[in-house]
Amino acid sequence: MSGGEKKKTEKIDMTLLALVLLLAAFGLVILFSTSAYNGRVRFHDSAYYFKKQFFATALGLAAMYAVSRMNYHFFVSLAPAAYLLSMALSTAVLLVGQEINGSKRWLNLGPLSFQPSEFAKVAVILFLAWQIDRTKKNTSGFWFMCRTMLTLLPIVGLVGSNNLSTAIIILGIGVILIFVSNPRYMQFIGLGGAGIGFIGVFLAAESYRLERLAIWRNPEKYEKGFQTIQGLYAIGSGGLFGRGLGSSLQKLGFVPEAQNDMIFSIICEELGLVGASALILIFALLLWRLCVISMHCRDLQGTLICAGIMGHMAIQVILNIAVVTNTIPNTGITLPFISYGGTSVVFLLAEMGLALSVSSHR
Repeated sequence: MSGGEKKKTEKIDMTLLALVLLLAAFGLVILFSTSAYNGRVRFHDSAYYFKKQFFATALGLAAMYAVSRMNYHFFVSLAPAAYLLSMALSTAVLLVGQEINGSKRWLNLGPLSFQPSEFAKVAVILFLAWQIDRTKKNTSGFWFMCRTMLTLLPIVGLVGSNNLSTAIIILGIGVILIFVSNPRYMQFIGLGGAGIGFIGVFLAAESYRLERLAIWRNPEKYEKGFQTIQGLYAIGSGGLFGRGLGSSLQKLGFVPEAQNDMIFSIICEELGLVGASALILIFALLLWRLCVISMHCRDLQGTLICAGIMGHMAIQVILNIAVVTNTIPNTGITLPFISYGGTSVVFLLAEMGLALSVSSHR
């Protein structure tokens, strides 16, 4: 390989990198503002959540750098093993997982806790890229769509038993990657109908999921609708330019766990419509760069990896904002890079490292 060719292949997408770093920095700032009250009340340390998130972000940035310097084909070759590992970890959660706030989603690893569902998202993206690439000569039939979705059902069932939101994201990633690799469109009508039916069965399987539908329709009627109502109060009181960074009233115990799923409502209260719109614009630019990289890949594997990451980000951002604004029922989905969650930010940054690796091999 000549020096000029080597230099060309090692150049990563600096626009994508800048957007990721901007989101990570913004997330830390807004998290400190949002979590200071809860940290002081619960742990006598206003920076408690910030310090844990800062450590996770630093670890994630190191992972992003390491992954971006490696050839993404290496990770695709490990996809079957990663997929099997994700199923084993998800099974372990059901058996010996730690329950927090009524949800059993974590595994304890000494002093640290780990959420296997976040690893499952990355494993599914890599596994589908590996699987579809192996059958790229026959991706136009209905059987291809069914076969691909059937391979996801084990991990969807394991994750969905205690984390419906992540199961929906995994199914969405599968649909997007099939759409990218399939030249036909009419078949997606049948796939969409099957997906709606599957989600309907999942909702009916547990009474608390049907209860969420009722709360969504009339949050004032139910005690559990308190979080949704307070979040809407925060959004409405922010106005055009907001109360100012750090000046939220709803984060002072009114919005439960404000640093988690409902953090977008505090952004709206402190930074107003302008600040919230700016954040959405940054996410839109990030999705645009992932789309550009996906369209300019030199092989199908790279295209599918970037398309899967783009789909993951788009689904999670749209669902989180829709939940906070009560457009859809509460599903417990975090806002990428912004909400508190160490496992989430580590694997999100690792995904961005994969996208940067693909961009350097265009």
